[in-house]
Amino acid sequence: MCAVSFGYYPYMTAHVIAVAVDCEDAETLAMFWREALGAPPPRRWRDADGLTYVQLDSQPVLVFQPVPERKAVKNRLHLDIAPASGSQADEVERLVGLGAKILDSADRHPWVVLADPEGNEFCVLSPR
Repeated sequence: MCAVSFGYYPYMTAHVIAVAVDCEDAETLAMFWREALGAPPPRRWRDADGLTYVQLDSQPVLVFQPVPERKAVKNRLHLDIAPASGSQADEVERLVGLGAKILDSADRHPWVVLADPEGNEFCVLSPR
């Protein structure tokens, strides 16, 4: 049990509608993830300040939002993905071909840690 009580409201719940990804180049990063996930063409929309977001209607929905600063530290949240077909090694090779970089492929773990073209870490696991 949590030491801090946030209250209990059985009639109120929430659900995740998207994972937002801060990035310098929303178009380029969305195209990498579109190819990686086999997502349909992206949608674009603007906020009240005129900033353009690029959205992939994948599972989960990914929204790429431009920010002025570069990624500086390790992600506090990351995606775990697995190939729909083929092996983990084949998927890692395919993603590297799309622009990902291998960060850690230690044999003691069942995952390979990669970084997308802007340095966001994600893991590739074996097929499910």
